[in-house]
Amino acid sequence: MFKRILIANRGEIACRIIKTARRMGISTVAVYSDADRDALHVEMADEAVNIGPPAAAESYLVIDKIVAACRQTGAEAVHPGYGFLSEREAFPKALAAAGIVFIGPNPGAIAAMGDKIESKKAAAAAKVSTVPGHLGVIDDEQHAIKIADEIGYPVMIKASAGGGGKGMRIAYSQSEVAEGFARSKSEAKSSFGDDRMFIEKFIVDPRHIEIQVLGDKHGNVLYLGERECSIQRRNQKVIEEAPSPLLDEATRRLMGEQAVSLAKAVGYDSAGTVEFVAGQDKSFFFLEMNTRLQVEHPVTELITGIDLVEQMIRSAAGEPLKLKQSDVKLAGWAVESRVYAEDPTRNFLPSTGRLVTYRPPEESQKNGITVRNDTGVYEGGEISIWYDPMIAKLVTHAGTRAAAIDAQADALDAFAIEGIRHNIPFLAALMAHPRWREGNLSTGFIAEEFKDGFQNPVPEGESARVLACVAVAIDHKLGSRKRLISGQLTGRAVTRATSRRVWLDTREYVVEVLDQSEVRFGDGEAGLVPDTADATMTVRYRGGEGKAGADDLVTLSSPWKPRDPVWSGTLNGTHVSVQVRAIANGYLLSWRGAQARTQVYTEREANYARLMPVKVAADTGKKVLCPMPGLVKSIAVAEGQDVKAGEMLAVVEAMKMENVLRAERDGTVKKLHAKAGDSLQVDAVILEFA
Repeated sequence: MFKRILIANRGEIACRIIKTARRMGISTVAVYSDADRDALHVEMADEAVNIGPPAAAESYLVIDKIVAACRQTGAEAVHPGYGFLSEREAFPKALAAAGIVFIGPNPGAIAAMGDKIESKKAAAAAKVSTVPGHLGVIDDEQHAIKIADEIGYPVMIKASAGGGGKGMRIAYSQSEVAEGFARSKSEAKSSFGDDRMFIEKFIVDPRHIEIQVLGDKHGNVLYLGERECSIQRRNQKVIEEAPSPLLDEATRRLMGEQAVSLAKAVGYDSAGTVEFVAGQDKSFFFLEMNTRLQVEHPVTELITGIDLVEQMIRSAAGEPLKLKQSDVKLAGWAVESRVYAEDPTRNFLPSTGRLVTYRPPEESQKNGITVRNDTGVYEGGEISIWYDPMIAKLVTHAGTRAAAIDAQADALDAFAIEGIRHNIPFLAALMAHPRWREGNLSTGFIAEEFKDGFQNPVPEGESARVLACVAVAIDHKLGSRKRLISGQLTGRAVTRATSRRVWLDTREYVVEVLDQSEVRFGDGEAGLVPDTADATMTVRYRGGEGKAGADDLVTLSSPWKPRDPVWSGTLNGTHVSVQVRAIANGYLLSWRGAQARTQVYTEREANYARLMPVKVAADTGKKVLCPMPGLVKSIAVAEGQDVKAGEMLAVVEAMKMENVLRAERDGTVKKLHAKAGDSLQVDAVILEFA
């Protein structure tokens, strides 16, 4: 076994590999760019080596620098993680020439499977069912249009060296093929250094299901069940689960056996994933093979109990697999949510900045529920424009799919992030979506269910009840603490109004506090408030119409204290976590994706508050603002030019993705405020119309 390995990656996957290596007694070496000098993976590793500037093309993608770091530190082997150099055939060859072991498949398998065009040819030769398409390299936009016309629309344009949703576009017409080809080719060039493209038929209403395979250097290969990754946005996976709610045992076995057959045909000898596009009728077609560890590997680990990183290390060290196919048993259900630094209310555009608050839910195994959080960030750290916007992968495991989803919803509610925009409200709303809970999935799920984009659900029904009651509990505890401040004037005892008016944005709800004594904080001395003591109170929730009923009695208990980002406690014995963020005269509360600016008033205070003027936001309708921090790749218009609705105005690149900005209506360009090459902050003015 190796004594020291180097991890040629960054972020959460580097931290994930370090954890397994540490458990195996292997020391680790991290590499980092100038932008990652203070990154978590650098702190976790036993040793770290700087490999250059922030741009990946000058640091993480430079093979010579990785090899030099190995020689400098005496690392015997390299784990590439995913992305970067993980699927470059030249990388393991360069390592082998330097006498260093690659923790991954052999170069021949990478060549055969890592290239999407070659992998489809290999799959066809192995009699694996494949999607109709053009398996050759495409010359230009006109060639792409000709091929698409022959295949029939819609088509999928893909980068041969692509991955992670980059360099991919769906096209439904000739014009979309032309534009999608140009954008995908440019993304592929900047992300992978390889702009070869191919086109295949896009299967309507498809599901994305993949088989995890595991091989060794002695010819053994087995499969570890499947993962469903159909919840996608811009071809980027958002939520994954294992197993798939679509498959039965017979289909699972058939897909697994085909995956193993393909892996054996190319001499595959590590962890890898064979991806399929599946129809709702359980038909399936080979999509591609990822010759590396997948981002979503934790869900497979939780249902099988097999550490895939450990198996990769052991295989690279020459150990034979100790497992047989009959030893692989799938237990329970696992769900993974990818927590991204992006704004779901602004078409999921990337967000950068400092993590002022980063408090993930506690990792645990209790009551049949596992909560796991794979992350590469920490509170106070920076989310950079240079790399992928993933913050963490939150994974839950339980005995059933419904229980795993409920556990995921609870964990998302308890996940506090401030300082940047993030997609936790969107993920939380997804967990409550009826179609998701039914398992009625397709890769078009998000586009179909959120046609107008995502906006935080308005609190109503149960979510309004939870937020209103928690708001009153917070307000009452703050009032009780004020009563304990020393040096107050003596005199008539303070009496507090029974009825509270809770404003959730513009909606008003009535909650009555039944216990008018101060909230009890424990048996400490007068004036002292033990932070760990639970405060308990009972209220009557009358709702928006003020109608009371026996079922409206709510008892709340929580140790929450001011500045805690999450109110965690119980409502009538049921555990609840509510996000709490201070705003002027109140709090921004969110639960299960529903979010509201919340104020708690007495009836008299509410009467005065209704008289306050409402501040109206300034009109920016004639200005095109930069939707995210990013680099202006191009400006497509000139001052004085007339444009029609839908025409391209500019292209802004952020976190390796190119975003096209289009005119929302007809108009004339009055002034350009930016040019190609400018680095802009969010909401910076790019141009304005007359």
